[in-house]
Amino acid sequence: MLYFLGQHERAQQVWLVGLIITGAPVVLQTAVGMLHGRFAADIVALLAIVTAALLREPLPGLVVVLMQTGGEALERYAEGRASRAVQELEEAAPRSAHRLQSNNEIEETTADAVKPGDVLLVRPGELVPCDCVVIDGRSHVDTSRLTGEPVPLRATAGTPLMSGSVNGDGLLTVRATAVARESQYARIVELVRTAQATKAPIQRLADRYAVWFTPITLLACAVAYLFTREAERVLAILVIATPCPLILATPVAIIGGVSSAARRQIIMRTGTALEQLGQVRVAVFDKTGTLTIGRPLVREIFPARNYDEMSALALAAAVEHGSSHLLARTVVAAAEARGLRIAPGTDIVEAPGRGVHGHVDGKHVAVGARSFVEQLFPGSTAALAPFDTSEEKLRAYVAADGAPVAVIEYADQMRPQLSALLSSLRELGIERMMLLSGDRQENVQAVSEATGITEAYGDLLPEDKVRLVRELVQKGERTLMVGDGTNDAPALSAATVGIALAGQGGGIAAESADIVILVDDVQRVASAIRISRRTLRIARQSILAGLALSGTGMILAALGYIPPAVGALIQEGIDVAVILNALRASVTAPGAGAGVGAERVAGS
Repeated sequence: MLYFLGQHERAQQVWLVGLIITGAPVVLQTAVGMLHGRFAADIVALLAIVTAALLREPLPGLVVVLMQTGGEALERYAEGRASRAVQELEEAAPRSAHRLQSNNEIEETTADAVKPGDVLLVRPGELVPCDCVVIDGRSHVDTSRLTGEPVPLRATAGTPLMSGSVNGDGLLTVRATAVARESQYARIVELVRTAQATKAPIQRLADRYAVWFTPITLLACAVAYLFTREAERVLAILVIATPCPLILATPVAIIGGVSSAARRQIIMRTGTALEQLGQVRVAVFDKTGTLTIGRPLVREIFPARNYDEMSALALAAAVEHGSSHLLARTVVAAAEARGLRIAPGTDIVEAPGRGVHGHVDGKHVAVGARSFVEQLFPGSTAALAPFDTSEEKLRAYVAADGAPVAVIEYADQMRPQLSALLSSLRELGIERMMLLSGDRQENVQAVSEATGITEAYGDLLPEDKVRLVRELVQKGERTLMVGDGTNDAPALSAATVGIALAGQGGGIAAESADIVILVDDVQRVASAIRISRRTLRIARQSILAGLALSGTGMILAALGYIPPAVGALIQEGIDVAVILNALRASVTAPGAGAGVGAERVAGS
């Protein structure tokens, strides 16, 4: 018996030494924080560790140390994620360039080596290496990563291009106007880095309760010792007042909330993101790809005499079926969605960036920019001119055997779930909504009027979005930013909480956001807020119930009714009750779940 007691004593000593070694850094760090005026739940953890050491009960103390250091590891992970967002941006930056020499030879070089005035070739599918202006060639350039504009830009001589844009279907000769490190893409990288670095630290939910619970605990110890001079009563108070309700309630509830969200394909990157989401009162939205579909669709068909909408669309789709252009695929998809028979086209010839022509059922059919169709069939577009009411509209002309067929108009379209989302957000207490977009102001205003979002700003660069979001945050507004593109990444980082829609990939936006929605369903923004608020409500219930029970136990311990050993058992019972209640956050709650080249389409 003495041998086994000796073995137990030695084991206790080993565990106690382990507690002192691992707990000392936590105690020291918390003490330093107190000297700097940081009064948080960490102080409660300090009391728990010291109490465990004084009681020679190392295992409970080691559990507290594990929880404390685990939380710090999570914070370091979040910081590392922010750094990875910048790293991902940098890795996606333009790397190479093709410089045109005076003897017309092409020199392969790096984007960083390009100087203003250099003449470069940008081939189809390549990134534009730096800010530049087109001096020769014709193409469509995808600028959606930078501006959010869903329809590719028509690029001809004189068109300015931004670094990071993607060239489409034609070879371009451009003149560099800025070095790569001073171009638009580099500014986006720097904006994300700055936004991550300046984001205000968040006060944890447990800390807000620790502000008053910890002083009460110390006061109870002081009063008990003053009136009784019994250290045992002080020890009993400290044992029953260990901070497990504070330390356990929020993490357990948040883990449950994160799991509940994940089942709906909503990924909460950190517990802090979930906490903050439940407190937002302002929602800021990107337009393209967030409130709208994010790609051009056939909006309307204006048929000429002798044709109706369906026959004109079927004729155009038969020729467009042989093209890889985005708008061509849009026409084919529109015809298929209407159940039309698409006749096989023959002798298909595509003019990159301008249009396509071929033979369908014995007819020579052309689809594309007005200038392209007019070149093939002079005078064929005159009858279609009345339908060309605005240069801002995106359209394609269709003609067959020299006769006009139709004008096809394209436009981005709002998501069908949008009305339900905005209604849900208002019900959830979102007091203010804003729309920020790089698209033209008139397009943004149209979406604003259709949705009832009264604050709408267009023609914005990424730095403009960051500025507006940062102004809200600096005014104390708890701000949610919802976006989907690279141009949204800096604003997602600057907001109190950033949510990225990643149903179509997400990319840098997903890396920069605090929360990622993996499906193309904007309504899950409201679901995420519901889950967050329910989780916080359960966490608060657990904390308050645990603290109330601990407070009652402290009074009884101070009066001498509860000795230290019994107090430890009571505290363990409180912990179990708190954990069981907090686990309710993992249970699904009802209601929680649920554009490329204007020349081709508008040129004359």
